[in-house]
Parts: sequence; C-alpha cells; structure tokens
Amino acid sequence: MNDKFRKATIEDLPKIVEIYNSTIASRMVTADTEPVTVEDRMDWYSRHNEKRPLYVMEDEENNICGWLSFESFYGRPAYDKTAEISIYISEKHRGQGLGTLFIEEALSMAPALGIRSIMAFIFGHNQPSIKLFEKFGFEKWAHMPGIAEMDGQRYDLVILGKEIE
Repeated sequence: MNDKFRKATIEDLPKIVEIYNSTIASRMVTADTEPVTVEDRMDWYSRHNEKRPLYVMEDEENNICGWLSFESFYGRPAYDKTAEISIYISEKHRGQGLGTLFIEEALSMAPALGIRSIMAFIFGHNQPSIKLFEKFGFEKWAHMPGIAEMDGQRYDLVILGKEIE
C-alpha cells in the first residue's frame, strides 16, 4: 500500500467533507446540490469499517489530498461481495494522477476485503472519470438516462463495473 494512503480517522472527517463539498458546484461528481456538514456525514462515516473501509491519501506535507470509500451495494446478503467505490480529490490536487493511484490501491486491496465486483456510479457527462475507470478495465454495466435532476437539467447516470476475481 502507498505509504501516504491510510485508513481515515474521525479527525479526518472535516477535510473529507471539505473535499466532497468542493465538487458539488460543478454538477459533475455528486448528486448532492447543497454542501453537507460534518454532522451530516457522521452516520456515513460510522458505517465504514474493516469490511467497507474509508481511506485518505496525504501529500508530501501530510495534507489530505483525497479520499476513497467502499460502500456495500444494496444492503442484501446476496450482494455481499459487491461494493460501490467513490473517489474524491481536493481541487488543489486534481489532474495530478491521484485518481490512478486511488484505483490501483482499490483494486489491489479489494480481494482481501472480500470484494469481487466493484461498481462506480458516474454521471454520463463526467467523461474524465469514465475514461479513468475504463483505463482499468471497468465496463459499462448500466445506463440510466435522465434520472438525476439538478438546476432544472436532467443528467444520465452510468454504472461502470469490474470483476476482480
């Protein structure tokens, strides 16, 4: 594992939320339309555990530059080996190849976490993210036209997936 890549702690949550909120205005990354608070994210944080961890990556000055989470898909036992991946990178660190590092880490640790299938839920207009995941062999598993609505505009959701084993 990259030595700047580690499990998140509760002390990291304010920075995780700050990075997440920095993506909302673009309407490219998340379906949230208003900033969230640390308090809003407490339950979400507490659901991350050994089975579905939350990780952060630090830069050379030990500042958190991004985070990665695995979340259980659909919450039913038959889907236990399937996880949704989310990757968020701070504005200052975008475009520097960190997305590639995050996906490499995710793919390398997935088997030990009991994950066989990884899915990424990405807006159809977020071509940089789609291309990044496709570079690692993720394929389109679903296309949901116009299911998200923000600011009076409708957006497609694409689900990319990859089998690990």
